[in-house]
Order: sequence, then C-alpha cells, then structure tokens
Amino acid sequence: MTETKKYVRILKAFSKGVWYADKIGEIFPLLGTWGIAYKVDSPDRALYIRQEDAELIVTEKRPAKVGERVLIIDDFNEPIYVLHDVVSVIGGGDKHGVVVRKPDAPPIFLNDEQYEVIVNNEVKNEEADEMENQLLIENAKTVFEKKGDKYFGYKSRLGDIVIGGTYSYAFVVHYAKTNEDVVIISGDTNTVTTPVCTTQEERLWKPEKSAQERRDEIVEQAKADVERLSNRYCGRSVEFVVNHEKRTVVAILKGVNTGIVYTKGIAKAAPDDCFNVHIGMAIALHRALGLEVPDEYLNAPQPTEVRVGDVVLVDSMKNIQELKVVDDGEYIGTGEYKAALTSIAVTKNLIRIIDDSRTEVGE
Repeated sequence: MTETKKYVRILKAFSKGVWYADKIGEIFPLLGTWGIAYKVDSPDRALYIRQEDAELIVTEKRPAKVGERVLIIDDFNEPIYVLHDVVSVIGGGDKHGVVVRKPDAPPIFLNDEQYEVIVNNEVKNEEADEMENQLLIENAKTVFEKKGDKYFGYKSRLGDIVIGGTYSYAFVVHYAKTNEDVVIISGDTNTVTTPVCTTQEERLWKPEKSAQERRDEIVEQAKADVERLSNRYCGRSVEFVVNHEKRTVVAILKGVNTGIVYTKGIAKAAPDDCFNVHIGMAIALHRALGLEVPDEYLNAPQPTEVRVGDVVLVDSMKNIQELKVVDDGEYIGTGEYKAALTSIAVTKNLIRIIDDSRTEVGE
C-alpha cells in the first residue's frame, strides 16, 4: 500500500502578528485540522495556520515519473536545492532515483529516499467517497433529507413515506427503530431534491446496537471531540465549569496570557434527560466555538444499564431519593446517600438514571 503524507505551504498571513507572518512560502508537515485551521509540526512545537492562508500538499512515497512534481524531504548540503523545495522530474535517472530541476537552476539527481511524489489524492478521495455514498443511497430502503431541524422524505421502497413530506427528528428516530437501512442525507439549501451524500457512519440506526451501546459510543465521541477542540488555537484556551446540581456545563474561551474571556457556550440537560458531563462539555464547547452541535449529542439515547458511579433516582419506602451507585463490596455506612450495585434500591426500586458521568471512576 502506498504511503501518503500531507504538508501545508504558507501562502499569506491574515495579520503581521501571527507566528507565520515571516514564513510565507515555507512548508510544514500536517498533524491534523482544528475548525478552520491546520495543525502543523513547526520546529518549536505544534502550531496552527488558518486554512485560507495555506495550501495543502499531498504526497506519496513511490518512484516518480517524468513530468511529475516531487517534494524534497532531505536536508542535504546543496546551495540551490533545499528541504521542502517543489521541483519537476525531467529524467528517469537510473533505477535508484530521478533527475529534477527547478526554474533557473541546473538539474540535480535525487535518490528515492530524498523525495516524495506530489499527488492530487484529495480529489481522488472525494470522488471515491461520492461513489460510495451514492451506492449507499441507492441500496437504502428509506432515505430522509435533512434541512435545518426538519427531515424530508426523499426515497422509500416501503411506500410508507411521502416523498417531499416533512418529518421531525423524533419521527425519524422512531421510524428507524422499526425499519432497517434508514439513511440521512443533507441537501442543497434551496432544493430539497438535490442530495449531498453523507457517509455510511452517519446512519441514524444500526440494528445490531442497543440504546446503551449507542449512548456509550456517543459519550466516547464527545470525549474525543472535547480533546480535539480544546487544543489551544490563536492564543486561546478552554475552561469548563460543571454544575451537577443544576445539570449544566459552561465552556469558556480565554486568552492564554491575558485571561480575557472571548466567548462562552452553555449546555443544560432537560428535566427528563440523564445528565452526562462529557456530552455536556462537547455541546458547550461547540456552542462556544460557534460550531453546529451534532444531533447525536442533543438526542442521545437514555441509559438503560446501571453502573458503578451512576446517580440514580429510587423510590425507597415511598420517599424519592437520589443515590450514588457503588460497588457491592464498598461500605455504605449509615445515613450516606449510596446504594450498592445489586441492592434492592437499584434492582427493584429504580425510577431512572439521572447522571451517568462517572467521572470519579475513570469512565
């Protein structure tokens, strides 16, 4: 399998104060993306570049052909050709390398370890994704198209969905629980019938997974999102304020050195929802950053399995109590608001789980 790498070339700087203002034309290895920025590996540390200020370069590690462009990856002692120069292949050289040249410079020989071939893999991947997504839509039994908070009937082999009809999220979820192969696509803002395909992972329903398994997945996704989005960007850091009693999470974006508060985002659990600090942090952080909150965070299934660390609501001797679930072997003590995992309170008198954050047990 051909090894692919990505780099970022700086084209401009939106401000003279950004770290890359004096590095126009330089190329850095890409570590990932964050919002509208590229995360790159600089000589000092990982830093960020606005995507509109840079060009993405994709390479493959393979022998180059005449006419292709290559990226020099060897910092050899040569006065004209240097590390990360982009040059054209003008000759096959021998089986161990190629002859390259850049404008107004004499040609040189590069061995196969000194260059990577520049390719247009981004376009190839988009075309492959489009074909895969179109196949997914063609094979689906029912397709809804999302616009805002509404879902429109796009396709139905079962004949029980009105094409062009408007449906709520709650209806689509209920429908998906009783029908296989339900796919959601996002459409053109003005034309309901123009699909922009989603990936297979964005199906609303996967029949092999329970509500608890799906919630567990969403919690893990929320943790990963918070870690990814919390990375410092343009001198800002994230602080979270969690209030379990009020069932709220606030995300605060501050200046790293100044402490100035730039924006805030708030998440609050509905009265009948189970509070989860990880989902709350993901929602609050998306709102603080001005990003659309994924539907799965706003409509996560309620937990169905009681675990150690959960806070539960129980009906004990006709008194409604909040109890924290502990391991069967843990001493509860008199007057403490705890319940063993296999206690009668949990197994017989459980009303519902009201907090499954489990931060103290490392989950």
